[in-house]
Amino acid sequence: MDVTLHLAQDPEADELLGRSPLAALVGMLLDQQVPMEWAFKGPRTIADRLGASDLDAHDIAAQDPEAFVALLSEKPAVHRYPGSMAKRIQQLCHYLVEHYDGEAELVWKGVDDGRELLRRLEELPGFGKQKAQIFLALLGKQLGVRPRGWREAAGAYGEPESFRSVADITGPESLTKVRAHKQEMKAAAKAAKAGGKS
Repeated sequence: MDVTLHLAQDPEADELLGRSPLAALVGMLLDQQVPMEWAFKGPRTIADRLGASDLDAHDIAAQDPEAFVALLSEKPAVHRYPGSMAKRIQQLCHYLVEHYDGEAELVWKGVDDGRELLRRLEELPGFGKQKAQIFLALLGKQLGVRPRGWREAAGAYGEPESFRSVADITGPESLTKVRAHKQEMKAAAKAAKAGGKS
């Protein structure tokens, strides 16, 4: 894996995401309740604070939980909820160590069926169906991981140029389109909720 991603809109953070399967997974895990760029900048911040050039699942899994929370909580915090996210990142790394020998790339390497890959992603701690589908779309659209039926397995996120998620962000212009789509979805959900109350 060695591509240039533009998810953090920060060259050093994006460089790590493009070469490190674990960094990409951790960025996806952090992508909730904070701006996308903040979430995807997280892996680089964690690596820097650990004094490393990459994230290592064995190393993170072995960290003292309280020390790891403190590491994510340092200003600027890696996430709005550094405590719960530190726990989730360690759970993810424990799972990768247990099931994939700590190699995040083995989650998708050699998988030739999109549905199977989606199942594997959904089994990761912190990955529900939507997050798994978005990550599957990111793998297919930007990281060259395209098992048979990957677009179908990724649902609407797999559609070409759908601008629904991080899978479609390749620069500032597409980021604006994805943001606009998310705002439309929020507004529609809010309207539906308000409509249901009357």
